[in-house]
Amino acid sequence: MHQPILLLILFLLLSTPGPAPAGEERTLKMPPASLAKWYKPVNKRQVWLHTMFRLRRQMQAVEEYVLLKDAAGVKKWGRRLAESYRRIPEMVPEWRDEVELGWADRLEAAALKGNFKGVARAWKKLENSCDACHDDFRPLAAALYRAPEYSKLKVMTEEAAGEITYPELMNRLTRLVNRIKIAIEDGRLPVAGQALKRLGKQLGYLGESCGQCHRDNIPRERILGGPTRRLLKKLGASIRNNELKEAGKLLGKAAVAVCARCHGVHRTLGDLKEFLTPLR
Repeated sequence: MHQPILLLILFLLLSTPGPAPAGEERTLKMPPASLAKWYKPVNKRQVWLHTMFRLRRQMQAVEEYVLLKDAAGVKKWGRRLAESYRRIPEMVPEWRDEVELGWADRLEAAALKGNFKGVARAWKKLENSCDACHDDFRPLAAALYRAPEYSKLKVMTEEAAGEITYPELMNRLTRLVNRIKIAIEDGRLPVAGQALKRLGKQLGYLGESCGQCHRDNIPRERILGGPTRRLLKKLGASIRNNELKEAGKLLGKAAVAVCARCHGVHRTLGDLKEFLTPLR
């Protein structure tokens, strides 16, 4: 599931409007380098995200108060919107020619006069500039600055290896799942049982590492919580009882519940970030 999703994302990012001649190269418009300083880990407060959230809220407020013909509301939120919009080129100088500062000034002036038509016209111009920038840069910025660098994350184990990397743990998990599948198909049930036991232990290490990014236990419980533990327990019982068909079905369910559910988000973004990082 995850590989087609990644390919679709890359296709959408690399595509240009209209038919392209055969063999034509397509390029990505990478976000300006100065944008990185407003995201973690350089900026702990995620200032860029909060600026965007504030702009979105102010855009909505102006839109609603124009429809209500509320001069006081338009004046209050129009001034705030213009001030926040002007911060964009201050934070990212490379985008100075991309923003519509003149229309921000016109919106504020119209808001102060209670000129609803003037505000609405300027608001639409600002909305178009926001949409154009988001179309070009938002997916790339999200992949580059909001997805963790999984290759740098560490996982603590109780084994001799001690601390290992995420890619190392993922390789262990993949090999264990395949070992179980192979052993079940070939009737080597002791091997399948031993691999399953080791798989459960490795998944425990994985669950302990979730706190490096997630502040609460909800994501870990959704992927690796009680339902998953019960599923693996049933899988172990089916292996011991020589119920090979049932064991195969349960292993497939476990792969969807744990691997696919997590990979659908994390590996897609991780692979995309790895692809984009050398281009910065």
